[in-house]
Amino acid sequence: MSKLRLMITMSLGSYVAGPDQSEENPLGVGGMELHQWFFPLKAFREMHGESDGETNASSPVVEERQANIGATIMGRNMFGPVRGPWPDESWRGWWGEDPPYHHPVFVLTHHQREPLEMEGGTSFHFVSSGIESALAQAKDAAGGQDIWLAGGAAVVNQYLAAGLVNEIDISIAPVILSSGARLFDKLEHGALELEQIRAVDAPGVTHIKYKVG
Repeated sequence: MSKLRLMITMSLGSYVAGPDQSEENPLGVGGMELHQWFFPLKAFREMHGESDGETNASSPVVEERQANIGATIMGRNMFGPVRGPWPDESWRGWWGEDPPYHHPVFVLTHHQREPLEMEGGTSFHFVSSGIESALAQAKDAAGGQDIWLAGGAAVVNQYLAAGLVNEIDISIAPVILSSGARLFDKLEHGALELEQIRAVDAPGVTHIKYKVG
């Protein structure tokens, strides 16, 4: 049975992006600092067609996260900086013509758009019928594999509040952001029952994984 797995990096104050996100600053001011643990890894470099790179305690965590993923769900802000109705179809994501997903990606949006087929097996599908519809479509596309809930914070918080997330795998970076997009924002006390199932101390980051009851 497919699981919806949240896998994301956040600051010590639970921000997953800094303020003032834009095409020049896709993760907002200071947001790129959250992922400094990831960029040097061999796994990251291989995802982008590069060689070499480091192997450390984060490497098995990344491999575990990549395993058995058949589809991804993300918010429109994570797909790109365009707001409001799509002016045209010129924006095709941050990742070039061969995005590092290689499976169907379902983008939540208030404005319809035709599916976008990319190289390497990635396809973007724009869902304007809500989070449950996106999850149902992702499960169908995943063919029994799991679904990665990638972000951003607004979409993640909707899925958490609705009780639809099965696992939470958080990477906590030693970074302080004063504002931005915050994970767990406005979730009520007791909204999540969590069982810690893994903790890994790695260079520049701590990875904690929870099963959601």
